[in-house]
Amino acid sequence: MGLVWAKLWKMFGREEYKIIITGLDNAGKTTILYQFLMNEVVHTSPTIGSNVEEVKWRNLHFVMWDIGGQESLRQAWSTYYSGTSFLILVVDSTDRERLTITKEELYKMLSNEELKGSGVLIFANKQDVKGSMSAAEISQHLNLTSIKDHGWHVQACCALTGEGLYQGLEWIGAQTKNRT
Repeated sequence: MGLVWAKLWKMFGREEYKIIITGLDNAGKTTILYQFLMNEVVHTSPTIGSNVEEVKWRNLHFVMWDIGGQESLRQAWSTYYSGTSFLILVVDSTDRERLTITKEELYKMLSNEELKGSGVLIFANKQDVKGSMSAAEISQHLNLTSIKDHGWHVQACCALTGEGLYQGLEWIGAQTKNRT
């Protein structure tokens, strides 16, 4: 009976998942957060520190932390890792020059013990801009196939229109079911 009750609680309960949204400055993190929250584009300015919002989608409840991506703030990212279920890394698909920095930051995050077992969703943002890298190109540059101890997915998106964002949440939703 206890197993049945636990499964029913999972189906109808309000299990909460902590998500941190990271990426370099100007990648589109805050725009994505507010697309999820309000389904519209909100004028944003560079995030100093973090923004936190509760996002309910289907039967899932997320607490999303959008963390500032300026170089001076990245050393503090690890203070947000505790209890994280999913990491969303937002990549500016037009910023080829800083992709190496993005890769370094990603692997630094994944080596942190507090993110062990966290799923990784990579949003290849700004797909609406001519000359942007495809999700496959970004995956190759970030060497994602070498990541064996985290489930991961790359999703092409455009934060301004919302295109691709909910497909990313679909992946996260599927991963929550795999954790039961």
